[in-house]
Amino acid sequence: MTVHQWPVQAEALVAEQQRLADLDPALWRPPERELRTAAAFVAFLRGEQGPGHPGDRAWVGAVLLEGPRLMRRRVVAGVAGASYAPGLLALREGPMLDEALAPLVGHADVVLVDATGRDHPRRAGLAVHIGAVLDAPAVGVTHRPLHARGAQPPDVPGASSPVELDGQEVGRWVRTVRGVRPVVAHAAWRTDAATAAAVVLRCRGGSRTPEPLRQARRVAREARAEAEADHPVSARRSP
Repeated sequence: MTVHQWPVQAEALVAEQQRLADLDPALWRPPERELRTAAAFVAFLRGEQGPGHPGDRAWVGAVLLEGPRLMRRRVVAGVAGASYAPGLLALREGPMLDEALAPLVGHADVVLVDATGRDHPRRAGLAVHIGAVLDAPAVGVTHRPLHARGAQPPDVPGASSPVELDGQEVGRWVRTVRGVRPVVAHAAWRTDAATAAAVVLRCRGGSRTPEPLRQARRVAREARAEAEADHPVSARRSP
């Protein structure tokens, strides 16, 4: 069980996001040695359409990597606290990610999550929130921006280009491999856009998704598949 308190109502979350956005923590810079990265990914029970529902079943895969080497992995089963609503992802996933990552962050330099950071209407997306709660530098990685905009970089592995929101750089497109759409590296807790992009590039493996998140996603999906095989259930809710 997570030891942290997470808002359970939208109004409370908005107030907390505004508080976090006003903070100015010291920026973190990656060490020159091999990076120790914790990452987590939420896999929901298959079959739900649209934004989902409160109580949706989920499995969170969390991993700790040192460079490319997997050091630890864990799975947390949980339920969604809310349906998905833009800008309020913490209501749906925050406590589950917290519980999965908490035992790993003391051994990690930085945390990666599938969420935005400063690219957010209140400049405090879930990647900011989870980093603040866990007291760890954090970077968000998504397939597209939330509100920010920016031209994609050349089709050259390692290339990056800024994404901006209201004239502020809040992340960067990062080309991890040739021939596929880049990902967005989001500035989040104690990280700026340049550091977020550098972390994603240092974590890239042979696929589009940075290796820690790819492994966390695999762990989560394997746990979901095992649970579904052991206890077949309908993922669709009755009307």
